[in-house]
Amino acid sequence: MPKLTDLPKRILIGRALRSDKLGETLLPKRLALPVFASDPLSSVAYAPGEVLLVLSIAGASAYHFSPWIAVAVVVLMFTVVASYRQNVHAYPSGGGDYEVATTNLGPKAGLTVASALLVDYVLTVAVSVASGIENLGSAVPFFATHKVLGAVSMIFLLMVMNLRGVRESGSIFAIPTYAFVAGVFCMILWGCFKIATGASMEAPTAHYTIHAEVSGIGGFALVFLLLRAFSSGCAALTGVEAISNGVPAFQKPKSKNAATTLAAMGVLAVTMFCGIIALAMYTNVRMAENPATDLLVDGKPVGAGYTQDPVIAQVAEAVFGHNSIPFIFLAAVTALVLFLAANTAYNGFPVLGSILAQDRYLPRQLHTRGDRLAFSNGIVVLAGFAAVLVYIYGADSTRLIQLYIVGVFVSFTLSQIGMVRHWNRHLRSETDTAKRRHMFRSRAINTFGAFFTGMVLIIVLLTKFTHGAWVAVLGMVLFYAMMTAIRRHYDRVSEEIAAGEERTDEEVRPSRVHSIILVSKVHKPTLRALAYAKLMRSDTLEALSINVDPADTKALQADWTRRGIDVPLKVLDSPYREITRPIIEYVKGLRRASPRDVVSVYIPEYVVGRWYEHLLHNQSALRLKGRLLFTPGVMVTSVPWQLDSSERAKVRARKRADWNAPGAIRRGPVSAPKRDKEHTGQK
Repeated sequence: MPKLTDLPKRILIGRALRSDKLGETLLPKRLALPVFASDPLSSVAYAPGEVLLVLSIAGASAYHFSPWIAVAVVVLMFTVVASYRQNVHAYPSGGGDYEVATTNLGPKAGLTVASALLVDYVLTVAVSVASGIENLGSAVPFFATHKVLGAVSMIFLLMVMNLRGVRESGSIFAIPTYAFVAGVFCMILWGCFKIATGASMEAPTAHYTIHAEVSGIGGFALVFLLLRAFSSGCAALTGVEAISNGVPAFQKPKSKNAATTLAAMGVLAVTMFCGIIALAMYTNVRMAENPATDLLVDGKPVGAGYTQDPVIAQVAEAVFGHNSIPFIFLAAVTALVLFLAANTAYNGFPVLGSILAQDRYLPRQLHTRGDRLAFSNGIVVLAGFAAVLVYIYGADSTRLIQLYIVGVFVSFTLSQIGMVRHWNRHLRSETDTAKRRHMFRSRAINTFGAFFTGMVLIIVLLTKFTHGAWVAVLGMVLFYAMMTAIRRHYDRVSEEIAAGEERTDEEVRPSRVHSIILVSKVHKPTLRALAYAKLMRSDTLEALSINVDPADTKALQADWTRRGIDVPLKVLDSPYREITRPIIEYVKGLRRASPRDVVSVYIPEYVVGRWYEHLLHNQSALRLKGRLLFTPGVMVTSVPWQLDSSERAKVRARKRADWNAPGAIRRGPVSAPKRDKEHTGQK
């Protein structure tokens, strides 16, 4: 098995890194931005469209509310960014919202935040990849008809890229992310220039009309519609918390670099979001939740064959022109960066999973780093959850996005409430005037952040719950219940195995040791097990065989006597040809007869070198060991016998240890003396 898996593993993720190389994987700000902020930066590709989709319910006339919704999203973005800058300075260890809530509000609040973040990270991958596939499908028809296959394949590709390590994945993702940002800014600037010069710009849907699902909307219904549009636009804020969770991945000074990256992300995201909304309004972009029936051309529906392009694609076509080089460039990097936006979750989920595993809320396997010093198990688990979600929802971003942002605003709100309590606690003991002034300012920022994000959370739950947000809430409840059960299990096991101060029965030396050697034939493995068992100085030593075939049993007894083996051989009849049950019953009988005795069972086993040989040997031993492990007072010892194939496997293992994966060794220039020697030889 190692031979079959080692080479592909090294080719996919590269050579293993030593633990002392962890410092070399830390990120500078220029790489941390695409690694941790690709989600909020890329969300400007679909967040404006979600606002227009909701407003289209009331017809195109409702679009004039979109600038005000954009202003509300901008205020919220700056509030959240300012609040999280306080978080990264106060809690630089990387726990983020989970650590803040646990420390200041208690374990239950921390677990609620963790559940919300885990759900949000899974949805980030699913929504980003599904949206990227849809953008790609507008140019490549194959992906439009095979959305699920394309999305699952991309999730697997992102998993492999992240398994190669945080720094290496950051280097891979930096170019597309910065290319997307540059492309959007060029589009905004060029659009502003054309507006200033009076040039004509029209979106491809400018002449379409929208059939309003609800006409003449007003009063409470209008307020509810605007709140729902605002909650959809808040998708632009997803992923903001990832930087506070990933502070340990930054180069020193960690907190300062993380805060600077947060500010840069906020400015870039807000500028792009507002620019796209403004250009969409100027170019008369038209969107509808049900385009086949609600988008009309000359009074007739466009039909089921119509593909509704995203807002950013329509604006780019209006600004640059259809199929122009800048248009194609922006379309390509938009699709690519939407795929890479999932990288925010691929870096946030494993780190949070590791912290939760350390706190015994998740399996311990999620706490350890893999070959490339990334939390490999967490990366694989995230990819698995996201792939299942994409399959269930058919890689449809419109359906998936309804599940979105509930979890992130739960974590936003509880985190900011926790930060308010954090500053209150420190203000009670701080006497320095300058520090108190700073704490008062930070508390005011976090208080406003808690109020604003709490209000948005209520809006999101009210407007999106029946549209699919209930699934995210259910996922949070399931994660909470699962993590609570895991913690309860670990606590119960720790309590059960804890060594007390008083002397217990487990520490008292057994009265006697009754050793049993399982025998089927007299061969080298049996003789080795006999020799080893004799060294243990047991009070009673006997060999045990099961009579399944009378002829074989008679041959065994004859051989045993002929060799003069000085260990008594006991044969148990098995009329139903069972092996495991008679042994278990015999051992339990010994335990009942002498409860203070220990029964030690020695099992000769073959050590094989090929994976398929495991299927041919040791199956009875595995079943027997599995049963004996549940029998108190019984010790099981495997006595290995190495077959020739295992020796050859060791030789192959040594060769693999000396083998270097492609690119593992960088060969420098040939030394001057060697070059001279080669030239001399040629002459």
